[in-house]
Amino acid sequence: MIYNVKGILTCADPTFAVVECGGVGFKCFISMTTLRQLPSCGKEVNLFTHLSVREDAMDLYGFYDVSELEAFKLLITVSGVGPKAAMAILSVLEPDRLSIAVSSGDVRSIQQANGVGKKTAERVVLELKDKMAGIGGAASSVVEGIQSVASNSDASEAVEVLVALGFDRSDSATVVGSLDKSLSVDEMVQAGLKKLSAQL
Repeated sequence: MIYNVKGILTCADPTFAVVECGGVGFKCFISMTTLRQLPSCGKEVNLFTHLSVREDAMDLYGFYDVSELEAFKLLITVSGVGPKAAMAILSVLEPDRLSIAVSSGDVRSIQQANGVGKKTAERVVLELKDKMAGIGGAASSVVEGIQSVASNSDASEAVEVLVALGFDRSDSATVVGSLDKSLSVDEMVQAGLKKLSAQL
């Protein structure tokens, strides 16, 4: 119904922002991801929005860019994930990172969101695995690499070894997904260790 709100940012809080348009202040619930990108109060801002209508409330959710809005819309299609849980997830994972976490089955990263338990995080991965590839353009090639890992038993084993060594599943799958799949498991693990250690 309301696709975007463009006006002067009059208030920015960790959970909401107020954008004044034509003398009317629109309160938009926001994620930490959007908060980090907002200009200072008194400057013009454009937020893409989603209007959530319930029996007892009409809430407007605002996003700094379209990819975050699209990720939000996908998240609220997951059973048990409402707008607040979706915002909590987007506060800890930007769209690119969420797309990678879902593609790699990284339940732990999704669980970092406030109020999101293991079962909910597992449902997010299960229900969005085939839908997240187009979200967060910068991650699309990375997601393709991760998806190729799933169809290669050696690559999958290399990811599990790296996770067992204490590395993040998303990071491990991303690194292994970028490697030549003709390598042996040991070679993938060695190359993965080198790349992941360099990121620390």
